Amino acid sequence: MAAIELDNLDRIAAKAFDGYIVRKDLVRKFARQYPVPTYVCEFLLGRYCASIDEQEIQEGLQIVERQLRDRAVRSGEEELFKARARETGMVKIIDIISARLDTKSNSFLVALPSLQLKDVCIGDKLVHDNERMLTGGFYAEIDLSYDAIIAEEKNGRPFSVTGLRPIQLSKRDVLDNLYEGRRCFETAEWKQFLLRSIGLEPTQITGRNLDAMLLRMIPFVENNYNIVELGPRGTGKSHLFQQISPYAHLVSGGKATVARMFVNMSSGQRGLVCQYDVVCFDEVSGVSFDQKDGVNIMKGYMESGEFSRGKESIRAYGSIVMVGNFEVDVQHQQRIGHLFGPMPPEMRNDTALMDRIHCYLPGWDVPKISEAIKTNHFGLVSDFMSECWSRLRSQSRVSALQVPPELWRSPQWSRSERRDEDDQRLAETHSSLPR
Repeated sequence: MAAIELDNLDRIAAKAFDGYIVRKDLVRKFARQYPVPTYVCEFLLGRYCASIDEQEIQEGLQIVERQLRDRAVRSGEEELFKARARETGMVKIIDIISARLDTKSNSFLVALPSLQLKDVCIGDKLVHDNERMLTGGFYAEIDLSYDAIIAEEKNGRPFSVTGLRPIQLSKRDVLDNLYEGRRCFETAEWKQFLLRSIGLEPTQITGRNLDAMLLRMIPFVENNYNIVELGPRGTGKSHLFQQISPYAHLVSGGKATVARMFVNMSSGQRGLVCQYDVVCFDEVSGVSFDQKDGVNIMKGYMESGEFSRGKESIRAYGSIVMVGNFEVDVQHQQRIGHLFGPMPPEMRNDTALMDRIHCYLPGWDVPKISEAIKTNHFGLVSDFMSECWSRLRSQSRVSALQVPPELWRSPQWSRSERRDEDDQRLAETHSSLPR
């Protein structure tokens, strides 16, 4: 792939985040080739191609392509990977892994959809160390073993997961690296760099477009921040919540269960709002709950961050995001009704639900995603960025918001002083967090 001409923002990023940046056009190349989300490709690219040196990038690309070719299971290759496991005793794959408790055998069983396997054995410790596999699953690098002796037994389960590595960063000092790198950017440059980090080119859109896209990121850094985005098709409403961060979960339009969203009363297993930072309802107009009180439970959770099931009151921090299509003329809709028209019947006229929404994102201010606004420049690796977002949820920015705007504009408080005070406040907050 041809080298790009570095601009000033690329050079600042290379200096500020050495080892944590990746060219976003490389990500699109692999995302189209292999059946895995964007952040999976970026996880590997960040490991081998986090450089601006073209030779290092090309060498890393060969490694990434080989790993994706050997480990990502394409449609029709299921039996090939199973046969390799039988011949060699073990294969490495990249797949979404989810688990369930089998009460007949009193053990956990794993489903690997790319191999069409539903009854794969796994040790209790791996499940307890990675509980998100019990609430929808996550992508991981998986060591899948095959035991020929067990295969010969009646009702034997020869496949087993003997090791896994979640596709996400787990370093503790990510915020220190973020703070240090952020100092190299002006505010306008930082906003543009954040947009490049999700694969879009800020120079091809307006300031209003940029602000609307940044607004989508707030639920990732704020606990219990509820947002609704309704707008035209093709604006990438669900992309950020499905492709960029492993800490977000996309619920496709259809029936949502109270047990899956909040808590399973029979097993006590916590639901999606406890396991993920962001839970996004895609195509919200078609979403409904399996129980009549499902919307009421969600409203109570959106209000206080708590929900009660049985005798227990459970606290969770997952933000609720609802996205849907809004094809009518906005001004006409305001004359004949209101802007919540595309919501499901049980939600669209519920003023109590509207009171619990922190932000209505005007989707008509977001441009349609086209090749012209996709960036070929450098941005943060998704796993580093999403890990920083998740850690920032442990901090409060209320004190910064309480500073009067006129003070921020006053010459007595220069930008360097604001930055020093902000850095000190963030450092104090960060040092108080549990390690």
